[in-house]
Amino acid sequence: MSKSRWPASDAQRFALPDNDVNDATAIEKFQSATSATSRALARDSELHLQFAQADADADAQDTGERKIKLPPDSLPYEKVCCARGAADSMALRVRYHDAGVHAQQAPGGLLHRAIFDALEQARCESVGSAHKVGVEQNLAAALNAKLAESTLYSAPERDPGQLPMVLDLLVRESLFGTTPPPHGRHLVDMWRPYLEPKLHQHLRQLRKSTADQADFASSVKHMLDDLALEDVAQEPQPDDDDAPDSEADSDGAQQQASEDGSEEGDEQQRQGSDADAADEDGDALTLDAQGDDDLADSDAEGQPPQYFPSGMPSGGDAYKVYSTEYDEVVQAEQLCDAEELARLRQLLDQQLSNQQAVIARLANRLQRFVLARQTRAWLFDQEEGILDTARLARVVANPTHPLSFKRERETTFRDSVLALLIDNSGSMRGRPITIAAMSADILARTLERCGVKVEVLGFTTRAWKGGQSRERWLAAGKPSNPGRLNDLRHVIYKSADSPWRRARRSFGLMLREGLLKENVDGEALLWAHQRLLERPEQRRFLIVISDGAPVDDSTLSVNSGHYLEQHLKLAIEYVENSSPVELLAIGIGHDVTRYYRRAVTLTDAEQLGETMVDKITELFDLH
Repeated sequence: MSKSRWPASDAQRFALPDNDVNDATAIEKFQSATSATSRALARDSELHLQFAQADADADAQDTGERKIKLPPDSLPYEKVCCARGAADSMALRVRYHDAGVHAQQAPGGLLHRAIFDALEQARCESVGSAHKVGVEQNLAAALNAKLAESTLYSAPERDPGQLPMVLDLLVRESLFGTTPPPHGRHLVDMWRPYLEPKLHQHLRQLRKSTADQADFASSVKHMLDDLALEDVAQEPQPDDDDAPDSEADSDGAQQQASEDGSEEGDEQQRQGSDADAADEDGDALTLDAQGDDDLADSDAEGQPPQYFPSGMPSGGDAYKVYSTEYDEVVQAEQLCDAEELARLRQLLDQQLSNQQAVIARLANRLQRFVLARQTRAWLFDQEEGILDTARLARVVANPTHPLSFKRERETTFRDSVLALLIDNSGSMRGRPITIAAMSADILARTLERCGVKVEVLGFTTRAWKGGQSRERWLAAGKPSNPGRLNDLRHVIYKSADSPWRRARRSFGLMLREGLLKENVDGEALLWAHQRLLERPEQRRFLIVISDGAPVDDSTLSVNSGHYLEQHLKLAIEYVENSSPVELLAIGIGHDVTRYYRRAVTLTDAEQLGETMVDKITELFDLH
């Protein structure tokens, strides 16, 4: 019988003495006590915690400063426990986690890696909180708060994106011997019938190996192999994948329809019918519509993809796509209803308001730099043009003196366009994608004032671990070497010709949980590059923001392990050596310098805005 770690009444709540709550230094005492406790738990006298009002990443890393979200000055019980839980979680990872063992044992594939990381954190917390009731309660409070903040975990239907958290909760239930936190019980109950029958033996082995990280990691990998997560993930999905974001909308549009009544549902159905009709008429934005004479235009199974220029080297394993029929290029507003889009934009605005001082500084710095390279020169004493008001005084003094006009002289500054290609994979979820959305918003708004066109694009897949392309492959008898086996989704958040004020709401879509799935970087890079080649501007820049190598479990499970990575390297080589487009890459938490010639790697997503400004100024300085 599992126990409960949740207080049954207010009498069991923790509270500071009244004189401490009213004391102006109470929050400082809290920080000092929490830092000291973390150093003791981690057995690391050099451990430093940074406290901030902004949200901190839930998953601590072993490098850099660790940020804890401060509770309000009144130090309410729930917020205090959440902050302490985040600090305890970080400290226990420092003490019990070996990054080398973790990297060596980590499985391939985005979904498996996310589950592997989550269960390793659960192992650290289980070992470190044994016989420490206060630490265990703090960890539980922080986990409950994390579950409460995400709409993905409160969705009425199962979503593959929930699997890392679901397995985390089930394993914690076994390791800690406790019930799931309140905000996670619905999620666990929804998935338990599908997962628990296969988990029994594995949970017992995980309990035995918690003290040994290598044994625990090996047990986790065996569990993942036996769970057949692909079948479990696909079982609850609808058969019709033609509707916009049929999986991603399960936590938004369907719930909204049920709340707003049949009238709203009818409206969504009409919109879906319109979209289907547009697809039948050939008006929908698909990858095929963007091709040109230099690109292969065949949609036949096993043929090269659309965006594979003839001048691009083929490399060892010739890259191909099993089917492009289900790929899509879609405007951001088509993936979400207007009400949901407004709500997401409001969330983004709240994040922007918290960083207003930093944003203003970066925007002004970038604007001054770009405008300085567009110095305006004037020709005076012209017979026609703009009235020169500076010389009106002499006309007043001598009315017979003719009016003086001025004309702007042509400058050498060439018109420019910049495309921002953002990785919309599941590993970007949380703070990285929020910072990327904020940076894109600031960049588009600022450069627009300077006469520089900005395009903001995103790339992901329509499904986890294969979509309808994989279903077609399975139905065909699983022919060997099928190539890419997932349905691409390329998102246009803002086109180059669209003003920021019209596209601003679209940036909020990046914060939607169900959007972020897997990433095929090579084809996305060539797609964004082709869009730039079709632009009339003289200078064209492409900035890629990603957090690692391309990952698509469905493709990599039936091709070589370096299949997508090899294609990405060939695409980068083609753009860097055979294109007028200037390419720059920014890696978040992962080294991308091994792929791109001009690249920078960030250890903290908070550095993205500053780094983008620096790199954009460098790009403009080179021209």
